[in-house]
Amino acid sequence: MILEVAILDVKPGEEIAFERDFVIASKYISSIDGYISHSLSRCEEKTNRYILLAHWKDLKSHTENFRKSNQYLEWRRLLHHYYDPFPTVEHYSKVYENKIRA
Repeated sequence: MILEVAILDVKPGEEIAFERDFVIASKYISSIDGYISHSLSRCEEKTNRYILLAHWKDLKSHTENFRKSNQYLEWRRLLHHYYDPFPTVEHYSKVYENKIRA
C-alpha cells in the first residue's frame, strides 16, 4: 500500500468553497481502480492549510490510473485553482506501525 501526502495551501478566503468542492471532487478519486481511501484535514495553526492523505493499492494506481484518467481532469477542474503555491505530492511506503491494544 502507498500513502500519498499533499500539503495544500488554499488561497486565503477560499477555504469554505474549497472544502465544498473537495467533497464533490471526492467521488472522482474514489472511483479509480486501486483507490483505498482518502482524508482531508485542516491545520489548526494556519487555517488555509490542509493535508490530503490518500491510500492507494500501489504507486501506479495514483500516478497512472488516476492521473491519466478523465476523473483526474474533473478533480483538477474543481480544485487546482484554489492552491497557492501548487502543492508537492509525495508517496510513502509503511516501514513501521504500532497500534494501541484495546
